Amino acid sequence: MNKIVIIGISLLVLLQSANIHLKDLIELGELVEHYQFHSEEYGDDFMVFVSKHYGELKASHSQKHQEEQQEHEKLPFQHHQTSCAQPLVFILSQDSFINSCPELLLIDKGNFHYQISYSHIWGDNLFQPPRHA
Repeated sequence: MNKIVIIGISLLVLLQSANIHLKDLIELGELVEHYQFHSEEYGDDFMVFVSKHYGELKASHSQKHQEEQQEHEKLPFQHHQTSCAQPLVFILSQDSFINSCPELLLIDKGNFHYQISYSHIWGDNLFQPPRHA
């Protein structure tokens, strides 16, 4: 039972990441019927059919065949969604930021010092920092 749940959730994540919804899977019958109509009526193969309904020929096909518009709306994979995750970018000029915060100019730079961060655990072997020649 546990494996069935895991497989089901994995398939759900896979299908949603490819933007395939349950409604699309149900409408696959409409896609097959409409493809058969196109192959009988216009003599289209599958690639031409896909191009007419999902590709570069979609605009011209929908203009020429307005009577099929209701059937075209029933086809799967007709999602018109926009991304709701828009990037938010702030660009601050360096001069205006420093001028608005004068306390940043008062930082004492003499408070920082360097301390050797390696130890002599390894001895004089391979793992030593480089020495000046």
